[in-house]
Amino acid sequence: MGKLYAMFFNNPVITACILAWFIAQLLKVLFVLLSTKKMDFSRFVGSGGMPSSHSAFVVSLATAVGKIYGVESAYFAIAFVLAMVVMYDATNVRRAAGQQAKILNMMMEHYQDNDPEFMGKKLKELLGHTPFEVVVGALLGITVSLWVC
Repeated sequence: MGKLYAMFFNNPVITACILAWFIAQLLKVLFVLLSTKKMDFSRFVGSGGMPSSHSAFVVSLATAVGKIYGVESAYFAIAFVLAMVVMYDATNVRRAAGQQAKILNMMMEHYQDNDPEFMGKKLKELLGHTPFEVVVGALLGITVSLWVC
C-alpha cells in the first residue's frame, strides 16, 4: 500500500495528470450548474463537454515529462504523440460518433413501428469535443503541470 501511495503522491507527473483531470471534470459540473441552474454530478465522470479532461490529462503528461526530462527526450516524444492522438480522437472520431448518435436517437424517436426490444436504450450523444473545448483542456493541462512540476 505504501508503494502505491508513493507512486501517486510522490510522482509529480502522475500528480499533475490526476489534478488536471480532476479540475477539468469539476469545471464541467460547474459550467452545467451555471448554465442550467441544476447540479449534475454525472458530468464529473462523463465524457464530452467543456473543458476536455482527456486533453487536460494527456497534455499535462506531455508538459510534465517535457519539463522534467526535456523536450528533446524520447519520453517527451512519446507523451507528445499520445497527446496528439487523444486530442485528434476527441475532436474528430468521438465527436462524429456523438453526432451520429444524436441523429440515430432522433430517427428512433420518430420511427412509427418501434419494437421495444429493438429500441434498447438511447445512445450517448455527448462523446467528443469541439476544438475550443480541446484547446481549453490542453491549456489547463499545461498550467497544472507547470504549477505542479
